[in-house]
Amino acid sequence: MKINRVGIVGCGTMGSGITQVCAQSGYSVTVSEVSEDLLKKGLAAINSNLSRAVEKQRITAADRDVTLARIRGTTSFNDFKDCDLVIEAAIEQLEPKNKIFAELDKICPRHAILASNTSGLPIIDMAMATGRPEKVLGLHFFNPAPVMKLLEVVRTIATSDETLATAREFGQSIGKTVVIARDTPGFIVNRLMLPELLNAVRMLEAGVATREDIDNAVVLGLNHPMGPLALADLVGLDVVLSLAQTLYNDLKDPQFTPPVLLLRMVSAGWLGRKKGKGFYEYK
Repeated sequence: MKINRVGIVGCGTMGSGITQVCAQSGYSVTVSEVSEDLLKKGLAAINSNLSRAVEKQRITAADRDVTLARIRGTTSFNDFKDCDLVIEAAIEQLEPKNKIFAELDKICPRHAILASNTSGLPIIDMAMATGRPEKVLGLHFFNPAPVMKLLEVVRTIATSDETLATAREFGQSIGKTVVIARDTPGFIVNRLMLPELLNAVRMLEAGVATREDIDNAVVLGLNHPMGPLALADLVGLDVVLSLAQTLYNDLKDPQFTPPVLLLRMVSAGWLGRKKGKGFYEYK
């Protein structure tokens, strides 16, 4: 199956980034939000990102204008009726995602593939909210989506070979390196990354070292581009907590138990960069 038009549910940090990637790769994109204000905010972020790329001479002004012309914003799921692929990038909670998939199943053409950008929730649950589980899988992008080169394509036990092949080809067409993961908690990257983030929080909590020394040790000692505490701030501490709880509930592995400090910071609303305060403070 050939994909021509892509739909994106959600125009927040991840949704806007995925929209930009797809439009820059030549796809016509329809992106939705729950309100006009949120939609305008997301589209403005795309415009701003592309304009910065023009200023840095990574793309031309003509490239920016052509990319923006490929994007159509909407607040109605009915505008996904002509999409060949729809990627859900909404709130990281299973119940709302299931409702979105059920609604998309009613509106999208029968050949359309439905995908989730979830970082760890069970995709088979979303698939079973539809009448086309064989056409549902995960397309897990990484933040920031226009920069990060990896795409985890997540296959459920119901995903067909044809759907998987189409998803792999799509990922490659937008310039991503594709890895295939099974629909298991955390997939590949988060299953590996999360214990490091949680252990860094535990070390800080126990007074083993300062936040700066923990992060510098990982950056300079392990050659990571960013320390674990700074990375947690970038991801969002609420997202880290939700992922930890999901993996612990599914696997019952103690290494995924959320540290008390993380629980308290999320309760205080210290969610990282998006709120201006996490393990570090941001202007």
